[in-house]
Amino acid sequence: MLATAAKYLDTLNAEQRRAVEHGVRPDATVGGPLLVIAGAGSGKTNTLAHRVAHLIVSGADPRRILLMTFSRRASAEMSARVERIARKVLGENAAIMRDALSWAGTFHGIGARILREYAERIGVDPAFTIHDREDSADLMNLVRHECGFSKTETRFPAKGTCLAIYSRCVNAEMGIEQVLGQHYPWCSGWAAELKQLFAAYVEAKQAQHVLDYDDLLLYWAQTMSDAALADEIGSRFDHVLVDEYQDTNRLQSSILLALKPDGCGLTVVGDDAQSIYSFRAATVRNILDFPHQFSPRAEIITLDRNYRSTQPVLSAANGVIGLARERFTKNLWTDRASTRKPQLVAVRDEADQARYIVEQVLANREEGSLLKHQAVLFRTSSHSGPLEIELTRRNIPFVKFGGLKFLDAAHVKDMLALLRFVENPRDRVAGFRILHLLPGVGPASAQRVLDRMAESADPIGALCGVPAPPRAGNDWTAFIRTVENLRYSEWPADLERARLWYEPHLDRIHEDAEVRRADLIQLEQIASGYASRERFLTELTLDPPDATSDKAGVPLLDEDYLILSTIHSAKGQEWKSVYVLNVVDGCMPSDLGAGTSAELEEERRLLYVAMTRAKDDLHLVVPQRFFTHNQSAKGDRHVYASRTRFIPEALLSLFERTSWPVAAAAGARNAAQGPRIDAAARMRGMWR
Repeated sequence: MLATAAKYLDTLNAEQRRAVEHGVRPDATVGGPLLVIAGAGSGKTNTLAHRVAHLIVSGADPRRILLMTFSRRASAEMSARVERIARKVLGENAAIMRDALSWAGTFHGIGARILREYAERIGVDPAFTIHDREDSADLMNLVRHECGFSKTETRFPAKGTCLAIYSRCVNAEMGIEQVLGQHYPWCSGWAAELKQLFAAYVEAKQAQHVLDYDDLLLYWAQTMSDAALADEIGSRFDHVLVDEYQDTNRLQSSILLALKPDGCGLTVVGDDAQSIYSFRAATVRNILDFPHQFSPRAEIITLDRNYRSTQPVLSAANGVIGLARERFTKNLWTDRASTRKPQLVAVRDEADQARYIVEQVLANREEGSLLKHQAVLFRTSSHSGPLEIELTRRNIPFVKFGGLKFLDAAHVKDMLALLRFVENPRDRVAGFRILHLLPGVGPASAQRVLDRMAESADPIGALCGVPAPPRAGNDWTAFIRTVENLRYSEWPADLERARLWYEPHLDRIHEDAEVRRADLIQLEQIASGYASRERFLTELTLDPPDATSDKAGVPLLDEDYLILSTIHSAKGQEWKSVYVLNVVDGCMPSDLGAGTSAELEEERRLLYVAMTRAKDDLHLVVPQRFFTHNQSAKGDRHVYASRTRFIPEALLSLFERTSWPVAAAAGARNAAQGPRIDAAARMRGMWR
């Protein structure tokens, strides 16, 4: 059997195979810590899947393997790949694969599962519900108002800012003064009040038996701070593997090191050069410092053979990241030779930038390249405005990633709020949302109802005993009947019952009710894939679909469309041709991202990530000037830009430098327009 496995591993390159076989021994002893530095396009997912499968083939119990990824979709894909690999060796009837990777999921999903199992031992109600970001912000706002901070003489931070400060304190394991000083200096004067607010916010969550997104990590980390519990939980797993380790925050690192303090059985995979999520409190220090946190040090294996891009693209990307102040040494290489260097294209302004990209995209399409095999990337969403106008004018369909999240749609949140309210009737945010849907029930009435429920040992029983508000009438009766029907879950029939109650309110509130109703049907289809209401609410909150119908923005009448995306959203993707907008100082690096050396280094990594998305063609576009609005005393004006500092003179030989439009083309365009007339000069001359 192992001989068959070894033969199968022959499909891997030498470094991938080293990573897969690390610490796998005939006597089944667990090897030491391993750090796999996986360069862009180096087969990271394939390597990690083969490592997990090889552990199982070599005798590891899959029920004692913990695999953590950064999305539930990635976890499902990884699990399926592991099972396919292992079954080829073990055979279709291998009993061990029936329980394959029962502990595969996201950090937050695994955290929620651990907390439910240990809830009573750590003082948490096992029936807790989980707030998404918007619900957390609403609860923060409610507490903010109760604390009197909504009526301060000077402007107190808004609910979203308060939640962001709280979240960074938790995930970065930093004190509030340090967080305010480094990231929210305009809020520094409110440190004492924010501490009071956050304490009240925590009390409100505990009273309502809810956890927010950050609590799933915080409570897990606090559980692991108890030596006995940490040993008990850590001993459940022989092997712990983490994908995308460069995107973890300090809290996640603390959890990981508590699970495996000696590093035995611990494997982390990532690329320091692609660490670009500091705005989520991720820190590149986790991966840079990982090898030194164990004695003996973790073994480092570097995957630097790229299977995606041509060598000229890789040479340019290597040059950009090679100037980083601190990194693991890695130079990507490939067998994909090409004579075409990345294009460094100077254009006059953003309008010409848009026209250049459209011409290139259409030319590629005429040569047989689908629109969806081409992508335009940008630092921030607002940068694509002129291009979107030009694409619309030229009738070129496009999809822009980063649209409306499915769970942010009001009608979807209404339905989920009803289910959450029945699952946990002490959840005041869900309760307020549902009660406000009823005609004749205002904030004061809703407050009285929820207060009465909070005082009762049987909140739903108390709700059913509340007299109907005078103007609610039959709507109140229908609401109470629905809550009683949903009290004892019959899954997934619960969602249909909830929809039938909600549809009259949908028709009353929304003009486009028929379109929204299709989303509710889709929600029912999603629900059918979950074993219980509790699992549905938990998983949907932790890993929601990307957008309404999971395809927001996709043209309905076109099967082909151009991809527009922020660089952050493009991470992990690849396209035949890639165009990067505004490769100039002020945009890349962003003015807001060049305050400290650490921020500047992350901006460099962003450009590197953008460049390494390209398989064949890479175009970095450099507008010479930008039109800016409302510049105080100077009014609207043009601002001249310079090429990004991340491509200094020493790297220019790695690019093909061009200008657009070329002189001949510009002359031809001007000639076609006829002789030019300076009308303004003629008008001035009339009065001389």
